[in-house]
Amino acid sequence: MPFTLLDITALVSFVVLWVGYTWFARKKAKTTDCIARCLHQHRIHWMYEIMVRDIRVGDAALLANLERNIAFFASSTLLILAGVLTLFAQVEKLEEVLASIPYAEFPNHLAIQLKLSLLAFIFVISFFQFTWSMRQYGFLNVMIGAAPLDEKGDNQNLLQYAREMAVVQDQAAHSYNYGLRSYYFSLAVICWFFHPTLFILASILVVYTLFIREFRSKAVRAITKGQALLNRERQAGQQDNHHGA
Repeated sequence: MPFTLLDITALVSFVVLWVGYTWFARKKAKTTDCIARCLHQHRIHWMYEIMVRDIRVGDAALLANLERNIAFFASSTLLILAGVLTLFAQVEKLEEVLASIPYAEFPNHLAIQLKLSLLAFIFVISFFQFTWSMRQYGFLNVMIGAAPLDEKGDNQNLLQYAREMAVVQDQAAHSYNYGLRSYYFSLAVICWFFHPTLFILASILVVYTLFIREFRSKAVRAITKGQALLNRERQAGQQDNHHGA
């Protein structure tokens, strides 16, 4: 057996924490203010504004900047994946390095190969998520290019079209977020090379860090307040248009 009972426990804990947090974050976002929920509302406001703007050069620049960030991570993922695959030919040297680290678990040739395989699998998933996010931003660009001008901003069909554009952008952002999470959890896997107990602790720390940043950070509070301000401004604008009519 390449793995001890503690190794198997650590691996199961890692999978449960990753899958469990993904499920928890998706469910909680439906009822609780968080980055995903509040940014989706901002995207809806953004798409509403696009419909009433004749010149959309600034919006195109913003979308290009988002795509550029994702492209950076996608290309970086390929480089990291190449590095991980290269380590398969250097397992003996990796064993020597691990054996020289105090308190590290005694290295096992097959176990190291399986751990490297897990790390490679995570970065493959990450690459797929980033590239899918890029494609969805491309779909959004096409939808924006096809969007007609709504000068008054009260055409219900175009308002619904704006909401659908926000949905596409939201899905692209989710894929980007999943790709970034893969990076976080890959750091926990690296700890497994040293000791399974450290692997468990690192997995818990990753989940805690993600929860704080997505649900309890100052950025979340600021984005939530900004969403409320935009809602009030939009409602006030709708009332003014109604009275003017």
